[in-house]
Amino acid sequence: MNSFRADLHIHTLLSPCGDLDMTPDEIVRIAKEKQLSIIGITDHNTTKHVSLAKYYAQQCGIFVLGGAEVTTKEEAHCLAFFETDETLQIFDEYLQKYMQDIWNDTDKFGYQVQIDKEANIIYEEPKFLPAAIDQSLEEIEKKVHSLNGLFIPAHIDKPKTSVPSQLGFIPFDLKIDGVELSIRSTKTDYLLRNRYLKNKTFIQSSDAHYTNQIGTTYCYFNIEQPSFEEIRKAFIEEDGRNILLKEFVEK
Repeated sequence: MNSFRADLHIHTLLSPCGDLDMTPDEIVRIAKEKQLSIIGITDHNTTKHVSLAKYYAQQCGIFVLGGAEVTTKEEAHCLAFFETDETLQIFDEYLQKYMQDIWNDTDKFGYQVQIDKEANIIYEEPKFLPAAIDQSLEEIEKKVHSLNGLFIPAHIDKPKTSVPSQLGFIPFDLKIDGVELSIRSTKTDYLLRNRYLKNKTFIQSSDAHYTNQIGTTYCYFNIEQPSFEEIRKAFIEEDGRNILLKEFVEK
């Protein structure tokens, strides 16, 4: 089994809160510099920059886990990841369908642009991407799993925009593949206050919106090689695969 450093929560310049320096090629360059082997591209409510990130990542041996950070009707953030370009496209269309008519204010929130390999702007999203879509937490989970994806409540230790901050706890009947901590917590400390999650799989990610945030925290996937199926096995600890947080590795 091999160990791969992973940061699964990174925004590109398509997210309005993401810096314009967060181009897919720059993200990949910094990820390589930070010795990341797996990165998650998770713009707010869109998957449109995943394919370009994959293009650059394949050239330097980094695996891109493609998905989105979805804002539920309850104003809770969740990560959704998919294996194929087809399922990423289907999910992007689903997100577009349920986006509400809340328009982006570029002066207040910044631009929401998609670029091509030549860094030309090919699309600008007019709606405010981080806004809640018109789908509940449970409805989004069901859609993700209907597409054979991974569904992970994001930054559950944040005092806002997390499932616990919005609902008080993570529903016991919600089908999740894992939970994510931000850089502000450790699993050890978090479980002291939230023992009901002790049997869940944890990841830890940077939620990077700026280049200097990429890889500021991460976790380790102990798998044969980076692939969607190997990553899925790590979440359920199948065939010796698992995920370890840096607090248990870098002592």
